[in-house]
Amino acid sequence: MTICSAIQMASGPQVNANLLEAERQIAEAAKAGAKLVALPENFAIMGMNEYDKVNVRETDGDGPIQDFLASVAKKYAVWVVGGTLPMVANADRKVRASCLVYDDQGHRVARYDKVHLFDVSVPDTAEEYRESDSVEAGDQSCVIDTPFGRLGIAVCYDLRFPEFFRPMSRKGLDILVIPSAFTAKTGAAHWEVLLRARAIENLCYVIAPNQGGFHVNGRQTFGHSMIVDPWGVVLDCFKIGPGIVCADVDKSRLEKTRAAFPALEHRRYFCE
Repeated sequence: MTICSAIQMASGPQVNANLLEAERQIAEAAKAGAKLVALPENFAIMGMNEYDKVNVRETDGDGPIQDFLASVAKKYAVWVVGGTLPMVANADRKVRASCLVYDDQGHRVARYDKVHLFDVSVPDTAEEYRESDSVEAGDQSCVIDTPFGRLGIAVCYDLRFPEFFRPMSRKGLDILVIPSAFTAKTGAAHWEVLLRARAIENLCYVIAPNQGGFHVNGRQTFGHSMIVDPWGVVLDCFKIGPGIVCADVDKSRLEKTRAAFPALEHRRYFCE
């Protein structure tokens, strides 16, 4: 068994302050015995407007946010799934929302760029989001080998597209990490049910760090970061404000569940 942790934040517009808070919580998770720690989407900056992140975007392999992630992974001897940070895009006034994964020696082992962008008007509210105005979509999924099992990455709005995860499952997905910044309204309606659905249908663990609280820019995020087991059981949940959740990710339990309930072996791909 391996203790894994999801970190919940209420990030603001100051990168340095957010990094200090992220390290404080990573240290707490490591003290609790976590070997894999996941940060939420936009952990390093939630600006006053959508373009603030463009001003702090980093080139691949160089920048203070990337240096921070490598440093804390090595310092606390944990694997770090680095939420998302703004990386240089092909378009001049846009970023890639990139999730970088570092091993416990501080070496980067994966990068995933968010594929599905949040361009919606939230029903029954005045909230409108046009993520594609400032973010350039990625076009590839990500599943990697880790000491804890085959680990896949998705980000926030990706969660709503079950077909996105089936090819990942076919690559041997054991643990799905979904850094997010779900709004309070959409989170209350759909967050838990979507996380549990992805865990159940893919018979995998889901680690879901979320932004959770009131932000300086006026936005409110849902929180309720959680870890879900392959049977859809919520193992731990932190409701609101900064905090961590921890749970055992048990590879033997995963294998026993899949052996007893072999739904993954029963799949038929009529859409191919």
